[in-house]
Amino acid sequence: MRRLALLVATAIVALTFSAGSASAATPVFATGLNNPRGLTFGPDGYLYVAEGGAGGPLSTVGLCTQVGEVGPYSGGFTSRISRISPQGVRSDVAVGLPSSMTTPETGGLVSGVADVKFLGWQLYAIEAGAGCSHGLLGTHNSLLRVNADGTTTEIADLSAFQKANPVAHPDCCDFEPDGTWYSMAAFNGAVYAVEPNHGEVDRITPGGAITRVLDVSARQGHIVPTSISWHGNFYFGNLGLFPIAPGTENVFKLTPAGGLSIRASGLTTVVGTAWDKRGRLYALESMTAAGFPGPGQIGSGKVVRIDPDGSQTDVVTGLSFPTAMTFGPDGLLYISNFGFGVPPVGLGQIVRFRVPA
Repeated sequence: MRRLALLVATAIVALTFSAGSASAATPVFATGLNNPRGLTFGPDGYLYVAEGGAGGPLSTVGLCTQVGEVGPYSGGFTSRISRISPQGVRSDVAVGLPSSMTTPETGGLVSGVADVKFLGWQLYAIEAGAGCSHGLLGTHNSLLRVNADGTTTEIADLSAFQKANPVAHPDCCDFEPDGTWYSMAAFNGAVYAVEPNHGEVDRITPGGAITRVLDVSARQGHIVPTSISWHGNFYFGNLGLFPIAPGTENVFKLTPAGGLSIRASGLTTVVGTAWDKRGRLYALESMTAAGFPGPGQIGSGKVVRIDPDGSQTDVVTGLSFPTAMTFGPDGLLYISNFGFGVPPVGLGQIVRFRVPA
């Protein structure tokens, strides 16, 4: 996903948060996170966070095919899954998971655990930073079952699946052999996962069966699909290519049978989708200024509400490199902020807002 990796991180500057007159008084809910990504609330009422980690020094140069423009990757076992209490206190759920990063010259984009979802009381995680092509020999991207003692069990080998089932039009110039999985949605006893570098949506069961639902690349070309959510059908957004051209990306509707249509257009760098209790769609835009990622994009991230008539309203602005969002049981919107593009250790945060009614 070289579009994100083009970001060259510089200094962290102060953020200004806003959400109209309905903005929460104190938007920062949790801090001390390492590249926070996917979010989900558990049946216990706690927020679970996938953290990409901090990469590491391990390398597989000369041992297997490396990634093109942003490689070679280096890696380590610094990714983790965190649980955040209603008071905003973080604790470990699982640690020591694969994490990898692109070269410093291409921004040092970190990938690790990309998303977490519950099926009943069982937590699952999807890994994006593993594999020989990511500098970690003897590992591969997979769907993991997270056990009560903090260990993980591999359910499905996604690296092997992608190699055995190529899509029509993956990223031609920066191909990732092990993939770069981004998000999941839970539905009908399985998870549905999106992979942006190859361009696909797949169904994965707790028993490890993998079925391709949609080859996005065959229908849309290389559009970099990212987020996915379920609301009577699946809905996923796309990041798009760089340089950023504001207003050129979409949210797509995907039926379980593979039917595809555009639900909303005129969006920019969509990395998250969510639904409120009234059934309204929200799109998380990571960067909205024209051009490339960089310091000029700080504070340009936002959340757009898309009403049933297609009208769009900015409900949260002032975000910096957000990566995911979810509504909580309290009706507030929780967002992973500083999810990439900053020094990796401890500067990520979760912010929350009460969006306008």
